[in-house]
Amino acid sequence: MTTISSPYPPATRPAFYFVGVTTGRSSIMKVFPAWGRYLGLDAEMRGIDLPLHADPAAYREVVSFIRDDPNSIGALVTTHKIDLFKAAHDLFDEIDPHARLMDETSCISKQGGRLLCHAKDPITSGLALDGFLPERHFERTGAELFSMGAGGSTIALTWHMMQTSRGADRPSRIVVSNRSPERLGEIRRIHEAIGSDVPVDYVLAPRAEDNDAVLAALKPGSLVINATGLGKDAPGSPLSDAAQFPEAGIAWDLNYRGDLVFLGQARAQAAARRLQVEDGWTYFLYGWTQVIAEVFHIDIPSTGPRFDEISAIATRASKG
Repeated sequence: MTTISSPYPPATRPAFYFVGVTTGRSSIMKVFPAWGRYLGLDAEMRGIDLPLHADPAAYREVVSFIRDDPNSIGALVTTHKIDLFKAAHDLFDEIDPHARLMDETSCISKQGGRLLCHAKDPITSGLALDGFLPERHFERTGAELFSMGAGGSTIALTWHMMQTSRGADRPSRIVVSNRSPERLGEIRRIHEAIGSDVPVDYVLAPRAEDNDAVLAALKPGSLVINATGLGKDAPGSPLSDAAQFPEAGIAWDLNYRGDLVFLGQARAQAAARRLQVEDGWTYFLYGWTQVIAEVFHIDIPSTGPRFDEISAIATRASKG
């Protein structure tokens, strides 16, 4: 389990890559070998760390290397999903419909000599979210959804919650905030392409206090998501300590490691505000297992005894 830097050394055995910001700190570095033994995978994991919003040439170098190196079999991409897609989408032989709609790459795989681009977040985030939401939560409460950060995770989560197949169990309103207007413009374009009838507000929030103001106006029961990366890829929280969560709301931090300030803020109010507080561990599990299944061309179920064992292996390995 190593982290490599440019120029990337050719792999001497099958290699699976993790493209992120601080890959060496992730639990996957302990979990993947244990999963590999259980699933019978003959491969090593290599981390590739790139700075936030790296130079497009850096993303193209990563994709070109994986494409051209015979023993490099694929990758999971986190944090850089949108930037990598923008910089290197022309290098892929095939782009799946979710990736094309959402302009992102979360998974790189190979098949039959072809390099494939996938966006797995619509599947993985939906599995994680539906796993902890109370039954018919939005239908029963009329609650709203507020996601801070307009990157790939929020795009996928809002896509999932907009689906007409959910019937009445959709947020009465979605609010997306971001520090840059460009990201808000991109997610607005994607939402328009989806054509959902769920109303969406887009809020420019360069300061934590801007997010506090949105939080204060949410209906009881609303779902509040930290999808900014703050608390993992960078320190802090998108909220100030003065923020007040909605009564009987649900707070979800997509992070499971780091300083987890948002998670701490929510837990501090959990009793008084009757909050359900969730971290990003199941999001981590679904995100990795779906990508591993794609890259290694194996079946990994999302429920049942086999998935339960995979989850237990991850828990034991991460604490080891």
